[in-house]
Amino acid sequence: MKHIPVMLKETIDLLNVKPDGIYIDATLGAGGHSFEIVKQLTTGRLIGFDKDYDALERTKKRLEAYSDKVTFVQGSYTQLAETLKTLKVEAVDGVLFDLGVSSPQFDDPERGFSYRYDARLDMRMDQTQALSAYEVVNEYSDTELIRIFKENAEERYAARIVKNIMSNRPVTTTFELVECIRAAYPAKDLKKGHPAKKVFQALRIEVNNEFEEAQSAIEQAINAVNVGGRVVVITFHSLEDRIVKNIFNKYGKPTKVNPRIPVIEEEVLDYKLVSKAIKASTSELETNNRAHSAILRGIERVK
Repeated sequence: MKHIPVMLKETIDLLNVKPDGIYIDATLGAGGHSFEIVKQLTTGRLIGFDKDYDALERTKKRLEAYSDKVTFVQGSYTQLAETLKTLKVEAVDGVLFDLGVSSPQFDDPERGFSYRYDARLDMRMDQTQALSAYEVVNEYSDTELIRIFKENAEERYAARIVKNIMSNRPVTTTFELVECIRAAYPAKDLKKGHPAKKVFQALRIEVNNEFEEAQSAIEQAINAVNVGGRVVVITFHSLEDRIVKNIFNKYGKPTKVNPRIPVIEEEVLDYKLVSKAIKASTSELETNNRAHSAILRGIERVK
């Protein structure tokens, strides 16, 4: 399974790696970004998180030559602050989040993340957890499913899709779910791309509690960086990017005030935004399809 890290150069440049710094890759995945970070470290250290045991084991092998500089953590990045406390690390110099599912997870038919392969509904990043896409699709109420499809993916035909799911339960495999979705779409909209894309996104987010966990972890990361330290985040759809943008603006933009009220003392912020939304270059888009929807943002602690 060939893995091409998204916006690799732009991400590493934005992270501004120092040879003696402490960095966190909160989403190790296949280790593409981590490999570039550890190559630049001398006395520095990398702490890498991943829920997925298989991903962690693969990346351990990839980073074997730098094992003295890496601490691996199997678990959610929501454990970021707790882990730093356990490791007696007071602050770090940078944190990277590459949100969503890694390419190897998508490309493994047995994991059930992709509508391109027929497999049992699963979608768990942490395969030890009880909740999978099967339980969501077959045990949630119609009201809950409609809410998930709308809130997590803005699926316009959510009600029609859920009606088909309810009448075909149990829906066991990815292809069975695809048929429920396809049957709900008008013929004209079937020509606009794969109809299952949004529902699969919505289910994956629900199964892995992605929105809530990302929000918690990014806030922890912002509070964990040293002065000059940066938090850098790659997102892959508008709902993810909105969460990141809102958090970054909360810390890095001044509070809006009524223009009619005189400002007695200018607000001094602890953080600054270090980039607008960065998108992949034309040359990368030609070779890395996953980069098409990617957006990169960064924030830095300044005091």
